[in-house]
Amino acid sequence: MTADFPVVLDACVLVPASLRDTLLRLAEHPRLYLPRWSDEIIAETVRNLQGQIGLPPGKTAYLVDQMRKHFGDAWVTGYEPLIEQMRNHPKDRHVLAAAVKCGASVIVTYNKRDFPVAATEPWGVEIQGPSTFLRHQYDLNPSVVVDKLHAQARNLGRTLPEQLAVLRVAAPSFVEAICEDLGSDIDR
Repeated sequence: MTADFPVVLDACVLVPASLRDTLLRLAEHPRLYLPRWSDEIIAETVRNLQGQIGLPPGKTAYLVDQMRKHFGDAWVTGYEPLIEQMRNHPKDRHVLAAAVKCGASVIVTYNKRDFPVAATEPWGVEIQGPSTFLRHQYDLNPSVVVDKLHAQARNLGRTLPEQLAVLRVAAPSFVEAICEDLGSDIDR
């Protein structure tokens, strides 16, 4: 299974490590979607990782290097002329322009208010929070998502309930759905 469904990931969903890891794992073989972002989105991610989280520049440089290595085709370019046509919040017009340029019908973001329907609908772009997006991926491919969550937990030296407890901070309704379906009980 390989999905060719481009999805723009906004900087705010690339900052939380557990969420970023989960989103990117779902874009690895067998991929459930094609992740997309721009240099501006990555620059904002780096600024937030350094300024808010306190990651040193060496670690953020390593992260960006790994993203380029594993998702080299994720970078959207040539969207800049579209920015002035976007009618959403000015600070996030570059995100919508990148989505339009790459043909993405979904932007995953926590900042839904910056993307009103009146601004996104004409371009055929839907705004989804990370829980909603992950839940859709799970509904479409439950065994693949669960397998990737198990692998993520193993790679991080955690049990699946431990990993879900960490991920719950960033994507609560997604984790609740997984727990309900698997009969897993994480510390609620």
